[in-house]
Amino acid sequence: MARTGRPKAELVLSVEERAALEGWVRRRSTPQSWAVRCRIILACADGMSNKDVGALVGMTGQSVGRWRARFNEHRIAGLGDLPRSGGPRSVSDEQVAAVVKRTLESTPRNATHWSTRAMAKEVGLSQSTVSRIWRAFGLQPHRSETFKLSTDPYFVDKVHDVVGLYLDPPERALVFCVDEKTQIQALDRSQPVLPMMPGVPQRVTHDYVRAGTTTLFAALEVATGKVIGSLHRRHRAEEFKKFLLKLDQEIPADLQVHLILDNYATHKTPAVKTWLIAHPRFHLHFTPTGSSWLNLVERWFAELTNKQIRRGTHKSVQALEKDIRTWIAAWNTDPKPYVWTRTADEILERLASYLRRIPDSED
Repeated sequence: MARTGRPKAELVLSVEERAALEGWVRRRSTPQSWAVRCRIILACADGMSNKDVGALVGMTGQSVGRWRARFNEHRIAGLGDLPRSGGPRSVSDEQVAAVVKRTLESTPRNATHWSTRAMAKEVGLSQSTVSRIWRAFGLQPHRSETFKLSTDPYFVDKVHDVVGLYLDPPERALVFCVDEKTQIQALDRSQPVLPMMPGVPQRVTHDYVRAGTTTLFAALEVATGKVIGSLHRRHRAEEFKKFLLKLDQEIPADLQVHLILDNYATHKTPAVKTWLIAHPRFHLHFTPTGSSWLNLVERWFAELTNKQIRRGTHKSVQALEKDIRTWIAAWNTDPKPYVWTRTADEILERLASYLRRIPDSED
């Protein structure tokens, strides 16, 4: 009896193709869908019918026939997923460009920034369409960030000086980042703190009882991450001078000391300058005005705030100072240095590119 139905296309593999397909089948990391397609092609190349191959891999004969045809036409590349056409586009390029342009160059009449619903109403598109366009172009009108550009006339020189100390410190010397964290408040909640429970975070009252404040003078050693700290109730040149004396006592006498600090007035008083003359191994390097981001100790202050101060409760200043000293001692048992990676030229180039984006002010 003559055989009926469409004859299957003959499938012949080259030596390289068979080796590649067999390798993917054996490899455990091969995705299951790809391994099944490789088995189909290998079985077809061995002369099996589509129906028999389908029974072997758990697939219909029609599906096996489609993979056979795709391989004959495209070879191994045909085993991948072809792009799907989907429905026709309902939003034109002109409409997308109009949404982007209006988002960047205008504001709504009754608000400071666009929302997806306000923009959708303005341009006649759906809210989800506007949302997809914004995501595609990285537009977030609801967000705003602050910035401050330094007006220091010696900005470039100071950046080179400070970054040079980070990346290439002098020999036989230690580099410290120095600053003060002022007005640290000893706060006690007006009612007891409710502890964390499964599904419920720790709860504290929004109001508090203030017991007083203290000031932390800190010097972060750039090379090791260790911190020398000193707590004082006031923040004057006298307290800063006491802190310098403490540094002089704790740092080996045979090493030069380079201090990176800001332009606060207490760092430049006649008393401090006289002390520095009497201690010539101390060298002060000032960050540019309004550029505290250049001082690595600010990052350490953030660590202290997040892990100790912000959620701490203290009935007295003494209790607060005790906890800060304990935290510093624990930090110094396993210090983590902050590694500066950008060169001065990279920083200045990035600032220059940012400045080029600022429109010129109108006269």
